[in-house]
Amino acid sequence: MHGVAISATGVFTPEETISNTELVAAFNAFAERQNAHNADAIARGEKEPVPHSSEEFILKASGIESRHVLDKTGVLDPAIMHPLLRERGDDEIGQMAEMAVAAATDALAKAGRSPADIDGVICAASNHERAYPAIAIEVQDALGIRGFGFDMNVACSSATFGIQAAADMIRSGSARSILMVNPEICSAHLEWRDRDCHFIFGDVCTAVVLERSEAAAPDHRFDIVSTRCLTQFSNNIRNNNGFLRRTRPGHMADRRDMLFRQEGRKVFKQVVPMVSDMILGHLRDEGIGAGEISRLWLHQANKAMNDLIGEKVLGRKPAPGEQPNILQDYANTSSAGSIIAFSKYSDDLPSGALGVICSFGAGYSVGSVIVRRA
Repeated sequence: MHGVAISATGVFTPEETISNTELVAAFNAFAERQNAHNADAIARGEKEPVPHSSEEFILKASGIESRHVLDKTGVLDPAIMHPLLRERGDDEIGQMAEMAVAAATDALAKAGRSPADIDGVICAASNHERAYPAIAIEVQDALGIRGFGFDMNVACSSATFGIQAAADMIRSGSARSILMVNPEICSAHLEWRDRDCHFIFGDVCTAVVLERSEAAAPDHRFDIVSTRCLTQFSNNIRNNNGFLRRTRPGHMADRRDMLFRQEGRKVFKQVVPMVSDMILGHLRDEGIGAGEISRLWLHQANKAMNDLIGEKVLGRKPAPGEQPNILQDYANTSSAGSIIAFSKYSDDLPSGALGVICSFGAGYSVGSVIVRRA
């Protein structure tokens, strides 16, 4: 059995951003249009008026202040309220593959590796722009990587499950190194016209290079101590569409039930203890006390949820820096969130420091990765 290390990470961040101020202005304009259009039905009690949103509501509900998106023009147009993503031709590189190549190039440079050093590509993301050919194989081709590639989806836990899959292949000797990418175009499956969730998501892509510990350069290296995955079926977070929404009139993405939806209060109540127990049990089984953990890189879904999980795991309120949040700048980026936090807040840890990368979401699913700074 080989030891496995995360030798580097990379992040692709879209240039366009939407602040809460911009988002609230667009949503409230949409609400006013809808309420004016349905004024008679509202007066007769046949329809409920669309409530207005506010910056205070968004910040209190989530801790989010801004988000990066691939297209803000369509999102901020009250007559459209979704990103306008051009459907690419079959002879063009796909949107997700393009993002993944950018993040992967960053990660490979940090790891001091070339595509020739990589044996396989895993594309782990919550929504894929097509069923096949696999996005991972397209990324493999674009980078010139020999070997194999495959896609996987465990919603917001896709990245940690992807790390588990890659680590298992490297441990067993079936691969020497794996590139795992997480292109998340969350803006395309979000219902921007729903006040309860219109602020939640942003777009981004992360990449992780995993290889045998003895081969990894020490600069950014974290050895993987142990990985663990858990799933439990729940309908409280659901997306029936499955692929990126298109802009054709009458497309099924115009149906509310075909886009992201969740029972937020139920999710909070059920997921917090599930994640906390998972992390604590994982640490206990590895003979590691919670007090030995220097950092928690959690899924970036909701600040209050993360704060409570951190408190339950550590047995106290996390000190500044122990549980970094990137929600305020990126919003929820599904599987990529915990990897962004790890990428931005890990280099300062000393040799021997322990940490946990943990993501959780629809399914329910939870993935836990215990790492030690080399």
